[in-house]
Amino acid sequence: MAALTCVLMLPYVTAAQSSDFGNWLIYIGSKKVNSKWNIHNEIQFRNYDAIGDLEQLLLRTGVGYNLSENNHNVLLGYGYITSENYVGDTSEKITVNEHRIFQQFTSKQKIGAVSLSHRYRFEQRFVESDFKMRLRYFLAFKVPILKTEEMPSKLYLSAYNELFLNTKSAVFDRNRVYGGFGYQINKNIRLEAGYMTQLFETSSRDQFNLITFVNF
Repeated sequence: MAALTCVLMLPYVTAAQSSDFGNWLIYIGSKKVNSKWNIHNEIQFRNYDAIGDLEQLLLRTGVGYNLSENNHNVLLGYGYITSENYVGDTSEKITVNEHRIFQQFTSKQKIGAVSLSHRYRFEQRFVESDFKMRLRYFLAFKVPILKTEEMPSKLYLSAYNELFLNTKSAVFDRNRVYGGFGYQINKNIRLEAGYMTQLFETSSRDQFNLITFVNF
């Protein structure tokens, strides 16, 4: 059984990209070791435009532990991120490499047909020769479409909001708002496509996201 997911998003400096509408391809996988332990793996390929103008490649992995069956999980992880940032209003790019350690707590709940997920993440970021820390809060909703008592729906609506806060000025880093449609292929694999707006202190960017979730 294999794990895969592709995603798209955006990084650190103001850019002279050829398009204001980016594309993220995302793969998110989770390997269940036993009833308590799991391994997280993730690949995100982010582009400034539809594809071919790399903005960021993100690789993330971690080891998680279930505090309760399927509802509460703590995870210790590591991420490697390489960013291709435009310099001012020119077509020149610089490469920025980051190593990231993070700790997170995830909580899941159901309210009627709606599935909710809360994720609290604390990151220690080694960006070239600089060290930064950041807090993130993620709230996601998943609602089935055309569900009946006789037939569970494979289609669903998905939405989330994620707030990023730095531990020193400027405290506000960014906020991501996403909405999309998903399809549950089987109990282990689902696909999702959606639109995300990323808000910064003085600017914003829009991205199309294509995401694969795999549990194995």
